[in-house]
Amino acid sequence: MPTPGSVDVPYTRHASVSELSEADQALVKAAHDAALLAYAPYSKFYVGAALRTSAGAVVTGNNQENASFPAGTCAERTALHAAMSLDPATVIETMAVIVPQVTGDRPVSPCGICRQALLEQELRQDRKPLRLLMAVHNGPVYEMRTASLLLPLSFDSSFLNG
Repeated sequence: MPTPGSVDVPYTRHASVSELSEADQALVKAAHDAALLAYAPYSKFYVGAALRTSAGAVVTGNNQENASFPAGTCAERTALHAAMSLDPATVIETMAVIVPQVTGDRPVSPCGICRQALLEQELRQDRKPLRLLMAVHNGPVYEMRTASLLLPLSFDSSFLNG
């Protein structure tokens, strides 16, 4: 007989970016500014990401589309790969993500591929949490204490060893 289960995904909802620390407000602004530089001629869906490393460096990324949609790169992975190419040993403490044209009460969350990349980054940095801020322009910010919460029942390298 099947046994029911559930997966809880805790987060903190901030009414606006003004409720965040100054450092986190600056990170959300950097993500917003990065989104305005995105290359999204096909979808017109401009996404920005900004991350802060444990050394205090801020690295931004934005989506880069291609006419062959799967060949494009999301903002989150652009920022992650840029940071890791600059310093492969860096620890990413926080990432902010925003889509400026989205309004309302619910921010856009990372896609499935980006969720896997964020999880992999946490594994790469010895499971040190990568805190995630998902913001709505002039709206709420959802904060997750660890990006791995975005991908419950996740796939990781432990499945490759058996």
